[in-house]
Amino acid sequence: MNKKVKSWTDLAANAFLSGLMISVGGAVYLLCENKIIGSFLFSFGLFTIVQRGFALYTGKVGYIPENPPVYIISTLVTLIGNAAGTAFAAFLLQQTRFSQTLREKAGICMETKTSDSISSQLVLGAFCGMLMYLAVDNARESRKKNADLSFVFGICIPVMIFIICGFNHSVADAFYMFSAGTFPEDTGYILIVAAGNAAGGMTIPFIRKVCRL
Repeated sequence: MNKKVKSWTDLAANAFLSGLMISVGGAVYLLCENKIIGSFLFSFGLFTIVQRGFALYTGKVGYIPENPPVYIISTLVTLIGNAAGTAFAAFLLQQTRFSQTLREKAGICMETKTSDSISSQLVLGAFCGMLMYLAVDNARESRKKNADLSFVFGICIPVMIFIICGFNHSVADAFYMFSAGTFPEDTGYILIVAAGNAAGGMTIPFIRKVCRL
């Protein structure tokens, strides 16, 4: 197989796996009665993604200012792969005894999010994007310093903050959309949130680049 083709195939596969991992986090959050515990368990998804080197849109998009233009294409491929992973996970979970509970809770979640104004959806997406960038970057810095405790909490705390605050995460929301059965009508909302995630994720690296911090 052509090397370039293989690299894109690998990216798509890793993106699909990330979608599955975020779906596991989303499912445990929906099924957990305690919001604090649910938000902590949700972070398992990102922790696994970072540890295994999978590809997550909200983890990649913040690094666009630091990379060549082709990186934008790989980020969009990642988003599509992530969405496919969430769709597959939602389909499988609908075949289980949790199907009704997940559909109802995901439906309430999506109704709240999609009834919001576009400006609010974007801003809440931007704050989530910023936190996800920090979670991934915290992990990078912790690895350089061999700081295991910082690695764990540097990932978990930003995730818990965005979940408890109710910020919008395009991949997690894609899982809720597929679980609620509101695809394709809520696709526009997902794209708005993805744009917000991108804006928030690029804020810190863009400012650092411009100001040479």
